[in-house]
Amino acid sequence: MCPTTEDGALSTPDYKTDFLQACLSANILTFGTYTLKSGRQSPYFFNAGSFQDADLLNAIATAYAHTIVDFLADNPHVPWPDVLFGPAYKGIPLACCALLELRRIDSAKWGKVKYSFNRKEKKDHGEGGGIVGAALRDANVFVIDDVVTAGTAMRETIEIVRREGGKVVGFVVAVDRMEKMPSANDDDDEPRPSAMGQIRKEYGIPTASIVTLDNLIDLLGGRGSKQDMERLQDYRRRYLASD
Repeated sequence: MCPTTEDGALSTPDYKTDFLQACLSANILTFGTYTLKSGRQSPYFFNAGSFQDADLLNAIATAYAHTIVDFLADNPHVPWPDVLFGPAYKGIPLACCALLELRRIDSAKWGKVKYSFNRKEKKDHGEGGGIVGAALRDANVFVIDDVVTAGTAMRETIEIVRREGGKVVGFVVAVDRMEKMPSANDDDDEPRPSAMGQIRKEYGIPTASIVTLDNLIDLLGGRGSKQDMERLQDYRRRYLASD
């Protein structure tokens, strides 16, 4: 749950600010001109693969864990997860380190929660199959991934869990770009939902993120360069989703 200021306004939780500051200091979150899969020119880029040392892993594990705790507290109708699932490849270490941090926060609640991930290619020898770790059959599964743009990977993950007999009860990512899904001509004047918004609508699965583009712009206010701020604000105005 988000804390409030003295005047009752919502304030950004410390774990979100700490996470963004870690991303900026380690150049995990960078600014420039980056071409996305959609063809859009983004003024920023988030690379979860750059969480390469223990301090950075601790930062992202802490952020994911507190995001999940807040999400479950705010959505009491969501079943308690049996399994944290990290889609291959970047989701694998994210699920592992987040589960360890959740156990540190509350071992009674999280000590017996399991984790698993998928193989890109199924094995036909040894234990075989396409899932490593906990079985998903009849399990309430909470998915952890890095970032969502078009939603293709989210849909693939949901279908993997369903094929294995599990049920996705929640989906959390590090960064919600808050941008509308691309269209054939990417008409900027046409209102469209974000990929996460579309997933919520299609599958009825609640989603969460550690931070959003709004959080990033708020943090950079007065700290980042004027040019970076203007480019982020222009991008948000141009591609802001309708949800």
